[in-house]
Amino acid sequence: MNFTPEKKLGFGLMRLPQNSSDAADIDLEQLKQMVDLFLEKGFTYFDTAWMYNGFGSEKAVKEVLTSRHPRDSFTLATKLHAGFVHSFEDRDKIFNTQLEKTGAGYFDYYLLHGIESGMLPAYEKYDCFNWLLGKKAEGLAKHVGFSFHDQPELLDRILTEHPEMEFVQLQINYLDWESEWVKSRACYEVCVKHGKPVIVMEPVKGGTLANVPDAAAKLFAAEDPSMSVPSWAIRFAASLPNVMVVLSGMSNVSQIQDNLSYMADFRPLTDKEKDLCFSVADIINSQITVPCTACHYCTEGCPMNIAIPEYFSLYNEDMRENLEEKGWTINFTNYSLLSEKRGKAKDCIACGQCESVCPQHLTIIDFLKDVSAHFDR
Repeated sequence: MNFTPEKKLGFGLMRLPQNSSDAADIDLEQLKQMVDLFLEKGFTYFDTAWMYNGFGSEKAVKEVLTSRHPRDSFTLATKLHAGFVHSFEDRDKIFNTQLEKTGAGYFDYYLLHGIESGMLPAYEKYDCFNWLLGKKAEGLAKHVGFSFHDQPELLDRILTEHPEMEFVQLQINYLDWESEWVKSRACYEVCVKHGKPVIVMEPVKGGTLANVPDAAAKLFAAEDPSMSVPSWAIRFAASLPNVMVVLSGMSNVSQIQDNLSYMADFRPLTDKEKDLCFSVADIINSQITVPCTACHYCTEGCPMNIAIPEYFSLYNEDMRENLEEKGWTINFTNYSLLSEKRGKAKDCIACGQCESVCPQHLTIIDFLKDVSAHFDR
């Protein structure tokens, strides 16, 4: 069975260009330019999900893709998230709504979304694996699989129990390759063992690997000044033999132009270049404080409307500064501006909603206390 796209770059429709701070207020005109350019260069894979961009991503698919391009000119993936399934009926209700929102007619790839130990029981309770096979039998889901955020042992168990799953979507990047939390390498190796192709998510780790410390950027520039910093992360993931496509969450035209520049005629990394990526990872790991990927899963249900990923980003930036020497950074102003419309870090009521949905399994409540101690003065 070969259902791999001809080109390895996929368009992740999670961090779309926006007109305002409202995630669902998508800049459709710019997105149309991006989609057209992507297809023009021979790339075909698009990935969305039920709640991406404030539940606006799937609707945008219809506006910019399915209503404007022939159905056989692209492949589309979307997902069923257990957090929204509370009955057997919910499965079809969501699926049929996704068909209507996207205008796709069918999905080339359909995934059970973000499986981890806390979410797996819901997928099993509502028999979602067999339900998904039913959608494949109906021709409404051409290929079926799941995305995964947990330990390799659980992944091995799932693939053993469900060999009918055709592919797995994993978080893979050079920073998480040996991470004790994400375990990119170990999870990837489980998929290789079971003969399941991998779709890569978070190759740039939510932008972390696009904005590396100066010392790391200099290493990349010295090796190949023609390559952008994020290109190293995308190419690292795409160089893995068992990877069928690498998703990039592109937010503007310049980002897609950069990605297409080196993925149109993809050249895998050499062993020397891979080692360079690991050297950069060492530099980043020595400076990063909160390994947040800014997926925003945590903010959707936050009762205090706290801008969690944004605050973590500001905090990480400050933790890389010599604060004893500076005393103040622009991030204090940025924090104040953000908190005028959003809850402050100190407003956290420790309800745990955020931690229950965090794909990185971060101790968000404790990190928010650190952020508050730093900024809420």
